[in-house]
Formats: sequence, structure tokens, C-alpha cells
Amino acid sequence: MPHVTITTVKELVDERVKKELLQKISDIMVEVEGGGDESFRQHVWVSLDLVEAENWSLGGQILTKEMALQIKEKADSSRAL
Repeated sequence: MPHVTITTVKELVDERVKKELLQKISDIMVEVEGGGDESFRQHVWVSLDLVEAENWSLGGQILTKEMALQIKEKADSSRAL
């Protein structure tokens, strides 16, 4: 019974993104670990650990909520293309 945990910045994930992440990760696990057998899906656990922006750091620089929202805005505009 696989359990996949995704840790990401809370401000980057809205309901649409959350649903897509959960679905696609489940799909990959069924395809790869379950050999494409759809009955394997009932054994796949996926959890999202959504951590607030200010609890993240990259290279010692603390991510702010504003920075995260700018990243999300850029990602959203790329998806719209």
C-alpha cells in the first residue's frame, strides 16, 4: 500500500491545483507501481502537506506570502496559455 506525501507551499495550491495533484499522483502510482491495474488505485494513499510560505527557506532566504503569490500568479498565467 503506497503512501505518497507531497510537501509544498500552501499559498501555491488552490482547490483546482490540489485536486489535480492528488489525481495525477494517484494515476502515476497506478501506472507504475500497480502496472496499470485500476484495482490498485484503492490502495494508493496521497497526502498534501501544505506549509505556509514563511516556514520555507531557500539558500537562507525566507519565502514571504507575497513572493509565493507572485510565483502562483506566474504559474497560473502559464497554465492559461
